[in-house]
Amino acid sequence: MICILLVAGHGTLLETHIKNDATGLYAHLTGIPKALLPGVGGKKILDFWWEAVNTRQLFSAVYLVTNADKYKHYERWATANDFPVENIINDGTTTYGSRLGAVADVELAIRSRGLQDDVMVIAGDMLCADQNFDIAQVLRFFRLKQGELAIYYEMEEGEKTTSRGIVEVCPSTHRITKFMEKPAAELTQSRLASVVFYCFQKKTLPTLTQFLNLQARVEDRVLGKYLQWLINEQKVPVNGMKLPTGFQLIGQVGLSDYTKWLAHYSAKQQGCPARSITCRSYARIGIMGNPSDGFNGKTIAMTIANFWAEVTLLESQTLVLLPHPLNDPTEFGSLQDLYCISRKEGYLGGLRLLQATCKKFYQFCSKQGMALTKQNFTLKYDTNIPRQVVRFAIVSATLKCLMKFYNLTDNDLPKPIRANFVLDVESDELFITAGLQDRVVQVYEGLIYMDFSKELMDKHGYGSYIPIDMSSVPPFWLAYLGDPSDSGRIHSTVRQRWLNGDTDVIEAMKSFAELTDRAREALESRDWSKLAELMNQNFELRRKVYTDECLGPGNLKMVQIARTFSSAVKLPGSGGAVMGLCLDSDKLVAMKNAFQEAGCVFCHVVPYDPCSAFGQ
Repeated sequence: MICILLVAGHGTLLETHIKNDATGLYAHLTGIPKALLPGVGGKKILDFWWEAVNTRQLFSAVYLVTNADKYKHYERWATANDFPVENIINDGTTTYGSRLGAVADVELAIRSRGLQDDVMVIAGDMLCADQNFDIAQVLRFFRLKQGELAIYYEMEEGEKTTSRGIVEVCPSTHRITKFMEKPAAELTQSRLASVVFYCFQKKTLPTLTQFLNLQARVEDRVLGKYLQWLINEQKVPVNGMKLPTGFQLIGQVGLSDYTKWLAHYSAKQQGCPARSITCRSYARIGIMGNPSDGFNGKTIAMTIANFWAEVTLLESQTLVLLPHPLNDPTEFGSLQDLYCISRKEGYLGGLRLLQATCKKFYQFCSKQGMALTKQNFTLKYDTNIPRQVVRFAIVSATLKCLMKFYNLTDNDLPKPIRANFVLDVESDELFITAGLQDRVVQVYEGLIYMDFSKELMDKHGYGSYIPIDMSSVPPFWLAYLGDPSDSGRIHSTVRQRWLNGDTDVIEAMKSFAELTDRAREALESRDWSKLAELMNQNFELRRKVYTDECLGPGNLKMVQIARTFSSAVKLPGSGGAVMGLCLDSDKLVAMKNAFQEAGCVFCHVVPYDPCSAFGQ
C-alpha cells in the first residue's frame, strides 16, 4: 500500500484573510501553506497526518503532492520531520487559476513515480477532530472488503450538505449506494459526509485517467466528482467506513471558519481529559413463552429494577479490567473458604464477561467498517444480580459504555443488532447456549413482546420486538434458591431433538408461541386471572418437554411451595429461580414465609420502566 498526501491547493481565500487581518493575531501565519497551519493540539495539520501514516508496516512509501508556489515550505518541513524530500512531487502550478485539480494531482503522482500498488489518498490540509484514531483499522477493512473504500463521518449540527460530498450507505453490505457532491439539503436525508480519505485498488487506478479525459474544466477535476462518477455512473463497488470523528477541509474556507473549527475541535480534546461513563442494565423475568425464544417461538419478558449490573468505564493510559472483590475473588481466608465459595458461586465471575464483550466489540466494529480511536480505558463492574437470575446484564451494560466512549449511536448499532451482539458474546466467546429473549429485553428495556419466527429471523436476522404498556403489569413475585445448583443443564437434549425434527418438541414450541399471544391479550386487557392460568400452562408444557429430571429438585420444590398457596408459578429463565402471580394478598404473605423457611430468597417484583427514572 502506498499513501499520497495532497497539499497542492492554493487556498487563496484563507491566505488573503490572514494577510489582511486587522487584529494582528495571525500575522505570523502570513504566507504559510494551509497544511502547515496550527491544528488540533498545537501541532501542524500535516504533522498529524504524517504521524498517522509514517509506519513501514503499513505503507511501503508515502508521497506528498504540492505546488510550485509552496514547494520550498514543504521541503523545509520534510527535512525537519524526517520525510524523504525525494518523495515530494511538485505539480508545477503557481496560482489558483493554473491549478490541476486533485484528481490530476493523484494521477501525476501515480504516473510520474510509476506506482503499481494499492493507493491511499488523504488531504493533508484536513482538520481531524480526534487525534487518536487508528489508521491500521482502515487498511484492515479495505483488505477485508476487497473493494474501493471511502471514509465518511456523521455531520454535526450546523454543517451543511452543500459543503460536503454526501454518501448513502447500505447498512448490511457497507457499500455506498449513492454519492452526491455538495447536494442541496432537500435532495437527501443522509447526514453522512465523505472526506478526501480514500483507498483505491491497483486495478482501479486507470479510471483516474479515464475520468480526466472526460473533464475539460478544472473545477470538475475534484475527487468528489470522481467518486460520484465512479459510483453512480460506472457502478464500481465502493465501500464506506465510518470514523467516529469530524473532519474539516480548510482548502477554500476563510479565517473565521478555520479558527471556529480549530477552536471547536480543540475544546473537544481538552474538555474531558479523563472521561468517566457509568451504565446500568437490569435483570429480566420471562413472563411467558420461554424457553421457545431459542426455537423460533414467541415470548414476553420484562426488566426488573430489583436487580441490576452496573459498569463504569474510565479513560486511562492502558486498558485495564478490574476484578470484582466478591465475584472474582483472588484471595481466600483458607482452603475451606475457597471450597465453600467455589461450591456456591462457581468459578465464573464477571471479569470474563467484560473481556469477552471488549473483544467482540472490536471485532464487530472492524467488520462493520467503524474505525475506533486509539484510546484506552479501565473497566469495572458491580452487580446485585444473583447467579440464579443470570448475570449477563453485565454484557449489555459494558456494551452501552463502549458505545458512549467511542461515540457510536443507535444508527451505528441498532437495538435488534445490539441484542444479537450480546447473544454472540455468550455463544461465540463463552460457548453458552442461550436464546435471544434475555438479550432483547435488556437492550429494549421494559415489557417486551418478542416474535422469533423462522421467517423473520431468516429475512432480517432478528425478530419482531414490540413494547407493551408498562401499566399492564400485575404484582409478580420472584423467588430463588439460596444455595443454587448449576442451571446450565436445563436445556438438556431438547435442542438436539428440535434440530432433528422431533415432532413433540416442534409442536411444544408452537404451543409456547400460542400461549404468548394469549398472554399478550391478557396483559393488555388486564385479565390477571387469565394470565395466571396461562403461566401455569407454560410451566406444565415446559415440564412435559424437559422432564422433572432435567428441571431438577430445587426448581420443582419451589414450584410446589407456590402451588400450595394457589399461586401461578413458572420458571422465569433457565433455572434456579421461579416467578409467579398470587392474586390473594393473605396467601401471598403466607407463601413468602414458606419460601423463606425453605431457605429461598423471596421478593416482590419491581418493574423497570425505561420511561421512568425510577422504574415503576
